[in-house]
Amino acid sequence: MLLLVEDDEDDIRFFRRVLTKAAAKAELVVARDGDEAVGYLAGQGAFADRARHPPPTHLILDLKIPKRSGVEVLEWLRNDAALSRLPVAIFSSSIEPSDVARTRALGVDAYYVKPSGALALEETVRRLLDAWKLG
Repeated sequence: MLLLVEDDEDDIRFFRRVLTKAAAKAELVVARDGDEAVGYLAGQGAFADRARHPPPTHLILDLKIPKRSGVEVLEWLRNDAALSRLPVAIFSSSIEPSDVARTRALGVDAYYVKPSGALALEETVRRLLDAWKLG
């Protein structure tokens, strides 16, 4: 199960479409801000029922999200013993060297800059799915 942490509705629709086209081997669940992502990952509040909200096997994380940034989510994740080894890919429009360096230091598996064109975006998502053997 993939947890996508993304607040842009167009990007969420696009991810769903690419996963369907690629016949991805994982269900997609979406958290629209950092607090919702941490709640889901921790199995707290509305996400306490793990039968309905199973832990993700992979995390796709945008950096520029409301309430708690992607870096803050990643820091929280890496400090949680049960989740610290969860595979994480950053999928962000940020090309700031400091963002890339900080997330790499926190152990992300991949950092993808969101391309502007639909075909390039689809290819980037497919590469990520292939890297995780989910495509």
